Amino acid sequence: MNNDFPRILALLRSEKHISQKQAAEDLGIAQALLSHYEKGKRECGLDFLVRAADYYKVSTDYLLGRSPVSTGQFLLESEIPEAGLNSNKAESFTFSSSLAKKLIISGIDVIFSILGKTKSKKLTQSITTILSLNIYKSFRLVYKLNPKNDKNLFIINEEAAFRAAAAGELLAEGAALTAIAEDRSENTETAITTASLESEYNKQAAALLNLIRNSENMLKRYE
Repeated sequence: MNNDFPRILALLRSEKHISQKQAAEDLGIAQALLSHYEKGKRECGLDFLVRAADYYKVSTDYLLGRSPVSTGQFLLESEIPEAGLNSNKAESFTFSSSLAKKLIISGIDVIFSILGKTKSKKLTQSITTILSLNIYKSFRLVYKLNPKNDKNLFIINEEAAFRAAAAGELLAEGAALTAIAEDRSENTETAITTASLESEYNKQAAALLNLIRNSENMLKRYE
């Protein structure tokens, strides 16, 4: 069928804490066949696709990976808040830097909301460092557009700055992983599923899920 269907089918079952045996019984097929569907070894028919969508209460577009949102909706720029979780300002739809900005800002809003629930200063500081360094590098690239822009704005020269930023990101990632390893309390407030994201963050979650899909599509080129 496609590469997304097996992954999403297995993800939905896992997120809902349903055993493969139970799901197979409920869907009216053999467990071995469901296992083949979830592993991408067999393609299902349209009848099973519709049954699975009804069973997990999602759209067929979501099951097929056509939409990152369970309802199957395709996010329009006008539906994404301009900035912040409580903003309702909207603009007409054009795929532009404005849309990209909204996706990124919404994603950052969700990330920091979840970080607030962890109450982990070390993890929050590490994530903040990673995001800050990415913004710093991006700004330096934009600043470089005009050769007349005064380089004295920056203390560190460009080559050294990018090397140091890359090293800083790696160190921050290491610190974040250490912070996560130190806190294995399984805080229920930080349990994340696609359903919980959509329920709590609505359009911000849709924006984040779109950003994740777009990023992974780009990353596939370098696999």
